[in-house]
Amino acid sequence: MRVSRATAGGLAAMLAAVVLTAGCGGGPSPGAWATSVCSALTPWRAEIRKLTSSTDQQMTAQTSPAQAKENLVRLFDGAARASETARLRVEQAGVPDAEQGAEVSARVRTSLAQMRDAYAKARDTIDSLSTSQSTAFYDGVRDAVQTLNQEYEAGVLDASNLKSEELTRAFAEVPECR
Repeated sequence: MRVSRATAGGLAAMLAAVVLTAGCGGGPSPGAWATSVCSALTPWRAEIRKLTSSTDQQMTAQTSPAQAKENLVRLFDGAARASETARLRVEQAGVPDAEQGAEVSARVRTSLAQMRDAYAKARDTIDSLSTSQSTAFYDGVRDAVQTLNQEYEAGVLDASNLKSEELTRAFAEVPECR
């Protein structure tokens, strides 16, 4: 069974697009905020990419349902923790002093929280599955991953209606965002 790739790359691109096109006032400069956000998202993307690859390997490996369950629970727990760490780091970055800054900051944090919750739900669902019947177990895993993918996609931000030239410029110029 292959786990569909709710890749961090696609999410990161969407998050970057939102960040590139939004902002509000009173906090760090757009450049400082962009640096903080990109510094938070870079290790998160790498961790999610690594965990996604490990999940794919796990699902194609010749392991028992009990072994697969243990590994998948650990992998999804790692993804939930990585998402929460990124969310906290974005929260610590504050609100950029740019047009729509409060909205953008809140939307990025909310999106990461939704990712965290989706991974935690998948972890808990798989953890509750019985491993006594292999087919039933893997059907349950497939359903949990399908739900994860739907919830993950629902958490992706839509940046099409946000605009901020100063944040766009900041994200284009900050080395951490390249």
